[in-house]
Amino acid sequence: MRIELKFCGYHGPNSIHTRAARAFGDALAGNPDADVDFHLQESILDLGRGSGDLIPMTAAGELTAFYISSIRFSDLIPEFRIFELPFMVTSREKVFAALDGDFGQMLKEKISDSTDFRVLGFWDNGFRHITNRVRPIRSPEDCKGIRFRTQMSDLPGEAFQAMGFEPVALDIKLLMDKIGSGEIEAQDNPLTSIYNFNIHKHHRYITLSGHIFGVVLMLCNRKAYQSWPEEVRRAVDGAAHEATALQRKLAAEQDAEMMVKLGAGETEILQLSEAERAAFIDAVAPVVERYRQSLDRDLFERFK
Repeated sequence: MRIELKFCGYHGPNSIHTRAARAFGDALAGNPDADVDFHLQESILDLGRGSGDLIPMTAAGELTAFYISSIRFSDLIPEFRIFELPFMVTSREKVFAALDGDFGQMLKEKISDSTDFRVLGFWDNGFRHITNRVRPIRSPEDCKGIRFRTQMSDLPGEAFQAMGFEPVALDIKLLMDKIGSGEIEAQDNPLTSIYNFNIHKHHRYITLSGHIFGVVLMLCNRKAYQSWPEEVRRAVDGAAHEATALQRKLAAEQDAEMMVKLGAGETEILQLSEAERAAFIDAVAPVVERYRQSLDRDLFERFK
């Protein structure tokens, strides 16, 4: 039985996510046990759809697999909120040790039990940094009155409001239009996205805050997966493992590469001192403490 596997993302051709998706397809094509026709739509944005549309489209079977930020599932699975709490995660190594172990297995089971999806991999979405067009940002005082785009979740909005920003939740589909028009004056993204989405061409100031570490989920339609022959499931799992290893490697490498590229332009890259970083941590402390009361305390011990 030949399987058609339609994979979709929301980044452009040069992104590490797209390169990993291509590697997924290449691994399937090179596996004689994988009787699979692989089709990659690099970005759903090119179809005039938002990144959030990937979820219902895959649930309905229009797509087979996709990647998306874990933030889209944190209301349903609160453990994902650890990756939204500012200044909680400081080490890639700790994140992936947890995600490749019992913590990741628990998340996989919760996704399977409460959604239409199966986790194929946990990808690296990098440490997020603040960009803006208004002024250099080195303190919460510098953030006041600046309109800031946040991801589609309440928690980041609370954190950025505590820093002094005026948060506006916005799908990435609309991000560049709003940045280009000046309506959105600030935002946060990993360095690779800041460069590949050309955010740096509109936002001169880049503050290396590293306030959040993002996790991306590589997901597939669970019922479709369960309907495949065992050899196809093994091939898909193996290809996903290869793609995930590549994606994480590229993500770690991209930080240094993007610093060179961004530093060569007209941007001003701002490195926070320990005291400046501490001021931001103090500003968001009430938000973190509020969520500390509702989340498993072991989460905070695991990632500190």
